[in-house]
Amino acid sequence: MDLFEYQARDLFEAHGVPVLPAEVVTEAADAGPAAERIGAASGGVVVVKAQVKVGGRGKAGGVKLAKSPEEAVEAAGQILGMDIKGHTVGAVMIAQGAKIAEEYYFSLLLDRANRSLLAMCSKEGGMDIETLAEERPEALAKVDVDANTGIDDAKARDILEQAGFDADEVTAIAPVLVSLWDVYKGEDATLVEVNPLVKTEDGAIIALDGKVSLDANADFRHPAHAELEDKASADPLEAKAKAMDLNYVKLDGNVGIIGNGAGLVMSTLDVVAYAGEDHTGGKASPANFLDIGGGASAEVMANGLDVILNDEQVKAVFVNVFGGITACDAVANGIVSALEILGDQATKPLVVRLDGNNVEEGRRILADANHPLVTVEETMDGAARKAAELAAAN
Repeated sequence: MDLFEYQARDLFEAHGVPVLPAEVVTEAADAGPAAERIGAASGGVVVVKAQVKVGGRGKAGGVKLAKSPEEAVEAAGQILGMDIKGHTVGAVMIAQGAKIAEEYYFSLLLDRANRSLLAMCSKEGGMDIETLAEERPEALAKVDVDANTGIDDAKARDILEQAGFDADEVTAIAPVLVSLWDVYKGEDATLVEVNPLVKTEDGAIIALDGKVSLDANADFRHPAHAELEDKASADPLEAKAKAMDLNYVKLDGNVGIIGNGAGLVMSTLDVVAYAGEDHTGGKASPANFLDIGGGASAEVMANGLDVILNDEQVKAVFVNVFGGITACDAVANGIVSALEILGDQATKPLVVRLDGNNVEEGRRILADANHPLVTVEETMDGAARKAAELAAAN
């Protein structure tokens, strides 16, 4: 789960990371009183910042400096309701202004490719870090972090030294990196990023902007994280699937996908995409990722189909199951029962491919049921092609 900047700021503050005072408002008129309170310690200067989960806010006009409550109201009025890369601004953060002397960059993330944690640090913050990494990679230190030991003072100093900071800077910044590790570990994050991490004119080190992504698999350890979820902008189908404990992600295509096992579903997405290009001229592509796991019971299958069939973009469904612990006959019975449960809600063609444990019996069950919406294909490629053709035709 990606957090808004103000939520990241609050987590930083809770873990001892130095941040500036800030308030969040959803109405322009409320920006004035907030600016009056927040700007008292910065000569009346505040920054009005769009709260959207996307980069490039400044270039889009979503970050404005205000030197009075009246200017804050005007800025908030201009920013609220803006569209920034497809995200509508529903709230702004009024943050205290800062006299910046230098800007740095720091992030700690899960490096899935190397199966490790990775710290990245640079003396050049405040810009597109991807551009910096591509054009001047030597300016961005990349340091592996042992998940068992994390970032203590010695590790923080090592990261900063590799990034080229001098001794005084290392001493000043190292405690902040240790606190950012506390955020990462304590909140079960997969990303903690500060850009920029600044040194002010009076020498203070402050996290001026932050991004945090939380690992949803650890939600059971953090009941309070439920309050951080942006329910207002959540996709209704994804919310429905989540309530049913389904592993579902909505995509932009028209072929609904159901499979058992993340690897198989990912492969199915690829095969459907290829089939759509090769056989329909790009008129068919995957509409979702949906992994029903190993237990393809009638209830689980019905829930999966219920979610997919309620997606108006879906024109055909591809059910791709490899029988393992759950044999193909159980899966077939689940499909038949699911269609009975759904009744008139099931209106779109289903292409079913079964393989693995007890596959012949599974195919026989589907053949005997002879449901008018169901087509059985023996191969994955054949099923993908059939599903793509049906989706394109509809």
